[in-house]
Amino acid sequence: MAKKYKRRAPLWARLSAVFGAVLMVTSGGVLVTGQTVIAKYTGAVDAGDVRIGGSDTKEAADIKGPVNILLAGIDPRGTKTAPLSDSILVAHVPASMDQVYLFSLPRDLYVEIPAFDKNGFRGANSKINAAMTFGSSIGNGKYDEKQGFQLLAKTVTNLTGIKEFDSGAIVNFGGFKDIVEAMGGVTMTIDQNVKSEHLQPNGKPRPKRPECGEGGCEHPYIGPQKTYKKGTYHLEAWEALDYVRQRYGLPNGDYDRQRHQQQFVKAMAKQAMSKDVVTNPSKLLKVLDAAGDSLTFFGEGHSVVDWGLALRGVSTDDMTLIKLPGGALIENGEYLGEQLAPSTEEFFQAVKDDRIAEFLLDNPEYVSKNG
Repeated sequence: MAKKYKRRAPLWARLSAVFGAVLMVTSGGVLVTGQTVIAKYTGAVDAGDVRIGGSDTKEAADIKGPVNILLAGIDPRGTKTAPLSDSILVAHVPASMDQVYLFSLPRDLYVEIPAFDKNGFRGANSKINAAMTFGSSIGNGKYDEKQGFQLLAKTVTNLTGIKEFDSGAIVNFGGFKDIVEAMGGVTMTIDQNVKSEHLQPNGKPRPKRPECGEGGCEHPYIGPQKTYKKGTYHLEAWEALDYVRQRYGLPNGDYDRQRHQQQFVKAMAKQAMSKDVVTNPSKLLKVLDAAGDSLTFFGEGHSVVDWGLALRGVSTDDMTLIKLPGGALIENGEYLGEQLAPSTEEFFQAVKDDRIAEFLLDNPEYVSKNG
């Protein structure tokens, strides 16, 4: 059995941008919009009594660090199509409650997905993004993404050794555009020239090759391409979301794309916390409504407002983006997925022991230099 190992950058989730921005903007919303809006927003995003591993005994006003938050991003699929968690990210907040450490798990990470009693799933070795698929089946060809999220949490717990998650969220990528539009766009730095695979310069979809059916071609589009040039720009919602989707034609493919998504994390959170948003009740309401439509929140006994208040002392400058080393897992000439480097076991132990800061001092290569 031969394994090929190559050090690579991490797979960064678009999800973290929304969740971080939601928590931070909610904190601002508490100060700006009053209890009526908060009640509306809380009702829109809280997921009820679905448990993902946290304690049932915590009081709403008793959110104390350290805490671990599981985040997953999915594309809109509906109840008749199995969801895939295309983005998986963990946020660790230390006991001091003044920092957020974000690390993501590659969607193609090859792991053991444990058995799940709720639907009789017996367990399997597969790519980690399939955990939500296996867990979400509720019979009769229907799927429940909240139930699937529970198996994803169990899978990540088994992988990392993190005892439990104190909170979590699912973000529907279809809501990203609405959130960015509600904020009036986002200012971010483009670090390399990128051509869009999907859109024309005017933002309209590129036509497909007549010979390409659904999923039939790797590069199914033809015609002129929207181009993003190096520099700092204020992007419209469609531009920002198109830019962070691109991977074809980039030197490092999907890994360049994830770096761009990582840069989008701070840019979007910073925009959400700007005075232009948090001191503008009308714009803030639009952001909260857009987030409520795209976010399913698991508070483990706390509302999203409780979490927003608990993390009100954390700013975008306090978000440390972490890259986990890893590479392709190949056995007998077959690509099975991605694998993490052995040193990540020490990192996961640091997460459990709430000593990430000390670990990063000894292992500075884990800090994303593009964050």
